[in-house]
Amino acid sequence: MPRIAGVDIDEQKKVPYALSGIYGIGLTTANQICADTSVDPNKRARDLTPDEVARIQRILEKFNTEGDLRRIINDNITRLKRTKSYRGLRHIMGLPVRGQRTRVNARTRRGKRRTVGSMTKDMAAKVETSK
Repeated sequence: MPRIAGVDIDEQKKVPYALSGIYGIGLTTANQICADTSVDPNKRARDLTPDEVARIQRILEKFNTEGDLRRIINDNITRLKRTKSYRGLRHIMGLPVRGQRTRVNARTRRGKRRTVGSMTKDMAAKVETSK
């Protein structure tokens, strides 16, 4: 299992898809890395030679990946929260930050909510009988 940028990449996948498993590297960037290092994109990650792994590693040093990128993003969010900007307040409240509607959607950000308001007829009947 090749280890690139501190991550064990999936050896079953083709090289661009395996590289996209590294945080901060998408498929487009992975294809560009394959072109720059002259690595065949149809080759499986397990078939990479140590020389090819070293060339990919050298190219990846130019990118912010994994821990460094996570730290940069976290620092940016912390700065927004500290300055109490609109985006920072949305982060604090756990609401969508980029202008999405929240009236009916935003379940991934807000979480699953329980219905408040009128009950079904069955529930209303149960409440009446229990009184």
